[in-house]
Amino acid sequence: MTEEDDSALFRQLVGDVEPLKQKAVVRKRQVAVDSPALVERRRVAQAGQDKSGNYLARQEFVTLVKPWELLSYKRDGVQHGVFRNLKQGRYNIDATIDLHRRTVEQAREEVFNFLHECLERDIRCAMITHGKGQHRDPPALLKSCVNHWLHQVDEVLAFHSAQPRHGGSGSSYVLLRKSRSQALKNREKFSKFRGRDTSPSRN
Repeated sequence: MTEEDDSALFRQLVGDVEPLKQKAVVRKRQVAVDSPALVERRRVAQAGQDKSGNYLARQEFVTLVKPWELLSYKRDGVQHGVFRNLKQGRYNIDATIDLHRRTVEQAREEVFNFLHECLERDIRCAMITHGKGQHRDPPALLKSCVNHWLHQVDEVLAFHSAQPRHGGSGSSYVLLRKSRSQALKNREKFSKFRGRDTSPSRN
């Protein structure tokens, strides 16, 4: 059998064979990595173990701060004068909580409930005493957790380490957003003031 006969027989058996095309390169789209706080919220939601809805991060997601470090944070839109007054302890402290001798999990639950109650009662300025934790292992664990948790709560407008008379860097002032009901009351009060007739009376 000649070489041509072999080729003809091969075509009869397998038909026309097209050469393999070059394999396409698939570029994977980069996916944004979720924040630890969001991961923790999803984990809690999926596990269904936290009936209170507590989304504050657990210890493993917390970045440690130093025992004597000053905590300081404010959201965009908070006026510098307001933040300065908070730092200097000029606002009345309407609610406090002391986390000494608490485990991280106990503190996590108490801080969540404390902030929720403050919002329910229209409290604007509160103070959390977390201690410095310089003799703990790891150091400043509760302080680090409070720092992380306060960043997570949307209703927290700002917080700062307290003045020495209130515990210094072992405590933190917390400025909370007005509740919707209080904001509505203030808006109505302002509207009435603007609508008041201030023109001189006619005789």
